Amino acid sequence: MRAAVFHGQNDIRVEDVIEPTAGPGEVLVKVGAVGICGTDAHEFVHGPVMFPIQHAHAVTGHVGPMIPGHELAGTVIASGPGAEWLSEGTVIVSGAGISCGDCHWCRRHRTNLCENYSTLGLQRDGGLAQYVAVPASTCVDVSPYGLGIDEAALGQPMSIAVHAMRRGRLQEQDVAVIIGAGGIGAFLTYAAAELGSTVVVADLDAERLSIAHGLGAGHIVSPSHGSSLAEILNSNGLIPSVVYEVSGSRAGLAEALTVAPRGCRVVLVGLQTHPIELDLRSISIREIELIGTNAHVVGIDLPEALRLLASRKSGWRDIAPTALSLDELVNEGLLPLAESRSTRIKTLIDPWAESSRPTSGVPRW
Repeated sequence: MRAAVFHGQNDIRVEDVIEPTAGPGEVLVKVGAVGICGTDAHEFVHGPVMFPIQHAHAVTGHVGPMIPGHELAGTVIASGPGAEWLSEGTVIVSGAGISCGDCHWCRRHRTNLCENYSTLGLQRDGGLAQYVAVPASTCVDVSPYGLGIDEAALGQPMSIAVHAMRRGRLQEQDVAVIIGAGGIGAFLTYAAAELGSTVVVADLDAERLSIAHGLGAGHIVSPSHGSSLAEILNSNGLIPSVVYEVSGSRAGLAEALTVAPRGCRVVLVGLQTHPIELDLRSISIREIELIGTNAHVVGIDLPEALRLLASRKSGWRDIAPTALSLDELVNEGLLPLAESRSTRIKTLIDPWAESSRPTSGVPRW
């Protein structure tokens, strides 16, 4: 089969590799679409950071060249022992996060904090290939939701947004501020608006803000509009209940803490690359909650993510308009992401395509 294989920094090659088989508790999936994100681009340009290229991973045992891809959907073509409940022909989305089911955190249904956690496409071969062996425990059957494979491939990043929203304890009629309207920020915008919250989105990119408005943002803020985030909140009498910092930038975090009123919850969705100083006295006096969020809980967040994806009748072509081929992965996918010049909020890859193609559009139902 054809696969994109990471060998080292700036070195991904499309190669013919041996087709995997489904082991115990696994299914063999014919990949239909797989998303790439900032993590993939960062690994390509700066890695290996998480990829176990030089040393065997403590949980998966993988070491050496690896196939990335952790946002995937496809069709089951074979089931290993213990995974027969996912029969041949079932269209699935994988949440990619693999948990043990037995540790302290798994028993408390916080599988994303599993003591033995690993991720498909980060610590073992992933979905940027024509076939992939996937733990059945990470999979959800998409047929009840009426989604096509392209839309289902958005399930994993949408579930990251769903989990972040839960971590912020966002409620109907709350005011949610979202700083950063990229992939997770866009999905978070839709999830929060569908909940019934008033959503304010800030970003530097006018096109992304326009899409955020279409996803349900009641207010959009950009420096080019001539008003600051604080001014928009004040002029509209909006008091945020939750601020989601999604950009991962130092400036974004500073903005989040500045506009957070007393009693506000600030959810750190974007990952800061360097340690920063915080005015902990001010945070204590204002009773600001700083909340971390990481990955998602497959059994809770992924089904809700699929429900949300299916609920948007206009579909998701504005978010993911094109599926690239494996041969276009680096020049048209990873490098534009790494250099912050991608014109797509989400980039999908079709491992079977000979060239880029339009995505399939709207849900079937």
